[in-house]
Amino acid sequence: MRNSPPKMAEKEEKEKAKGGKKGEPMTQEKIVSTFQKLRQEQRAIVGKITELEGEHNEYKLVVDVLKGVEGERRCFRLVGGVLVERTVKEVLPALQYNNEQISIIVTKLHEQLEVKGRELSEFKEKYGIRFQGEEERDKDSKPSPDSKAQGVLVS
Repeated sequence: MRNSPPKMAEKEEKEKAKGGKKGEPMTQEKIVSTFQKLRQEQRAIVGKITELEGEHNEYKLVVDVLKGVEGERRCFRLVGGVLVERTVKEVLPALQYNNEQISIIVTKLHEQLEVKGRELSEFKEKYGIRFQGEEERDKDSKPSPDSKAQGVLVS
């Protein structure tokens, strides 16, 4: 069977993150660019979590308000850019379902964030990446004389 394009792209992506082709050492530029890319992916996940948590709170607020309203009362809902008129008893279950789904997605994104954080830490440790601020703190804890590992300094 053939690999579908997304799976092939995913394999290529992982190979690049691990250093390209087998036996080919990564240059400092590749290490830094890969590290920056991993950090950007982590930031994107955090941004999406923040956005969805805000939506979750808005949904919760609306659901709490609508629970105290009689079911036959009219309400308006924006669906796909169109404002539609419905009753509270029609809208409330849909809002509750959407809120639950957002909560599930946020949980999955938190799991992805943990995985990305571990991947970033492993990459940082593997290539001895340090940030400019870490440089001064590390001067106090001097490395052993037989330590030959070179690090990459990232700003």
